[in-house]
Amino acid sequence: MSSLVIETSELGKVFKTPWMRKKITAVADVSLKVSQGESFGFIGPNGAGKSTTIKILMGSLRPTSGQAKLNGLECSDPKSRIGVGYVPESPYLYDYLTPLETLEMGCKLHHVREQNSRAYCMDWLEKFSLAHVASRKIRTFSKGMAQRTALAYALAVRPRLLVLDEPLSGLDPVGRKEVIDILMDYRIQGGALFFSSHVLYDVERLADRFGLIHQGRLTTVQSPAELVGETSMMVVRSLGETVVAGMVGDSFGHWYAEIEQNRLWPLLDLLRTSGHSIVEVRPKISLETAFMAYVSKETPLVSR
Repeated sequence: MSSLVIETSELGKVFKTPWMRKKITAVADVSLKVSQGESFGFIGPNGAGKSTTIKILMGSLRPTSGQAKLNGLECSDPKSRIGVGYVPESPYLYDYLTPLETLEMGCKLHHVREQNSRAYCMDWLEKFSLAHVASRKIRTFSKGMAQRTALAYALAVRPRLLVLDEPLSGLDPVGRKEVIDILMDYRIQGGALFFSSHVLYDVERLADRFGLIHQGRLTTVQSPAELVGETSMMVVRSLGETVVAGMVGDSFGHWYAEIEQNRLWPLLDLLRTSGHSIVEVRPKISLETAFMAYVSKETPLVSR
């Protein structure tokens, strides 16, 4: 079996709008590869083409041009989605069921065999902080609770590949951290993760590589560190009582400096010998800032 779990080649999707007598290009010439065990972040602003690409991969849309494969098979082949867990941006769940019933149904459909199916599903609901509402109807849930139920379902079926469209949408800060931790554990265990997001902080925490899609075109594929690493400036924050040359302080003992990378280690050594505690060391430019700078260089895609 191929080590590639996702492969697209010159993928394109054009929507026709007869009432407006024109065509709208949602995706154009998207070519990418994702390997087993890799975490790939698919990022871009709203309307960039992320969800359209994912719907093509999941077989709910047919491409206008190009090719898309899952697990070595054309996405039009239902067998390509064997071993794939999928959560759309707005997941539809049978709201007359409970979370426990939903996960038990999913395990049966995906032939997940456990001696105690109920205990297995309850374990997943516990991980997503849903065990206490396992027997409540989903129709009574908030958006965040429904999102966590869908994510628990997708992971309970033991996917080889997990495809998530804005997986942290609707979650509160505690829920976001819990889901991030679960997805990181999934990666450590060798699962492949393909997720879309316009929240770049999520990408920095989860992705080995990212693809930046803007106005339907895939403009770059890099690691977050590669994009951020284009800056030569670093931010250093420390906590201490001693004045250190180059550091700007306040009355509460917090110190701050922006320096060139080649001055970083000498400054850290000086802070250490001065009794300071290092609070933060990071590139001056954030992934979000780098993203905006990169996008500003791109030529807009004109609808045809």
